[in-house]
Amino acid sequence: MTETPRQHSATPLLEVDELSVDFDLPHGQVTAVKNISFTLSPGETLALVGESGSGKSVTSTATMRLLPELAKAHGAIRFKGEDILQATPKRMRRIRGGNIAMIFQEPMTSLNPLHRIGYQIGEVLHRHKALKGRAARTRAMELLAQVGIPEPERRIDSFPHELSGGQRQRVMIAMALAGEPELLIADEPTTALDVTVQAQILELLKELQQRYGMAILFITHDLTIVRHFADRVCVMRRGELVEQGRTQALFANPQHPYTRMLIDAEPHGCKDPVDETQPVLLQAKEVRVRFTIKKRWLGKSDVFDAVRGIDLSIRRGQTVGIVGESGSGKSTLGRALLRLLDSEGEIRFADTRLDDLDKSAMRPIRSRLQVVFQDPFGSLSPRMTVGEIIGEGLKVHAPHLSRAERDAQVTSALQEVSLDPAMRNRYPHEFSGGQRQRIAIARALVLKPEFLLLDEPTSALDRSVQVTVIDLLRDLQKKHGLTYLFISHDLAVVRALSDTVLVMKDGVVVERGDAEGLFANPQTDYTKRLLAAAMLENVA
Repeated sequence: MTETPRQHSATPLLEVDELSVDFDLPHGQVTAVKNISFTLSPGETLALVGESGSGKSVTSTATMRLLPELAKAHGAIRFKGEDILQATPKRMRRIRGGNIAMIFQEPMTSLNPLHRIGYQIGEVLHRHKALKGRAARTRAMELLAQVGIPEPERRIDSFPHELSGGQRQRVMIAMALAGEPELLIADEPTTALDVTVQAQILELLKELQQRYGMAILFITHDLTIVRHFADRVCVMRRGELVEQGRTQALFANPQHPYTRMLIDAEPHGCKDPVDETQPVLLQAKEVRVRFTIKKRWLGKSDVFDAVRGIDLSIRRGQTVGIVGESGSGKSTLGRALLRLLDSEGEIRFADTRLDDLDKSAMRPIRSRLQVVFQDPFGSLSPRMTVGEIIGEGLKVHAPHLSRAERDAQVTSALQEVSLDPAMRNRYPHEFSGGQRQRIAIARALVLKPEFLLLDEPTSALDRSVQVTVIDLLRDLQKKHGLTYLFISHDLAVVRALSDTVLVMKDGVVVERGDAEGLFANPQTDYTKRLLAAAMLENVA
């Protein structure tokens, strides 16, 4: 991808003029977007950036007139001179998909799981290009080929669940292209993808933009992508546009403190090394995980090797990072080490051999081995208060504690993660994403574990929130001598937290070494591709 600015038409394709969006909620009116103005020229890429709640996605949905009924937009959004906010519903149906198309962050929520992808692309072709039958099918296969779907003549009859995450996002792009739009709105289209797939999707969008001459309005919170992808940037904060300018100039000399904070909000520093005299806390030899996949016909089944003979050793106080693409086996390995999955091979924790223990024998050891998962909203019960969630483990592992003693430990755990104990009677939905992840960490810490499995604990968070969670994990590790197994596809975060890094592909470790050495001088082509796709500065 190149950062060389392109020349664009002097006449804007899209003009957003003093746009405000208000939501009429039961407790009063909330202004999500406040008097913002910007333009987008034909063939140009404009990035709207900001943290969650900044109003960038509300702006994009207002541009498509897809706001919910309780929202009211004021001002003007002119597409080729026509004010979209004044257009009739019939006119908007022609504009959506035909003139302006949109791709979303999570394709599984946008694609209909009951219909084959060829049918779904065909709907767009029928509405906007009057194509039906064989002509629509032929064009759908052409579009699938253009977006890099292998064997389009076969994949056209697949259901969404039969495709990988990257392939589903390519299908969404194919649907967007079906109407040959002049403006493509991409709302966080790569956030849920691995770094290598992310790089492929961004490269694909660039190629398609040049082929079709589209303008792209790119919504993201990832400034690493913006630096390499956008011509111009608009920075949003709490519904307001605080700064805009050409990408290179804005990154070189940001004017607003919030923009400087976003640019500086990258994981930084490195972990202090662990003394080699520290004892080994967790050790694994020849760990294998096999899944039996039953087939519907003839009662036969296949065996899938998810983890294939991995050795691992972690000293007390050490952090071992595991990186790799989806399907590499990193999360499966982590769960196997904690005996959350059946596995083969030897697993030792301190002086205990875990692979010899059944579930009941493992229960007393569980408090010493805890997990923090990727999505705190999914792993925290919405029906329980924060105090109940954190205290639940104490009821199991410390039943002798009185209610007052248990409440005191919950209070202490919340203070450890810098949350106000007075909020312990609230429910998870009343907290931000970063606060929910702190609650998940507190739930693990309250049991005073020695070992934490951190499975993608920062991937769902804004960069600035990621940095605060990383700093918190570092501080807790120093204070309590914790040992971490840190699983992530975010290489910058792994680099900042880890002593040692393992790179996994197809169930095996393809490279391992100390964090700084591996990132500075990767040895395998696969690791080099991961680093290049992550656009880390020290990789050519």
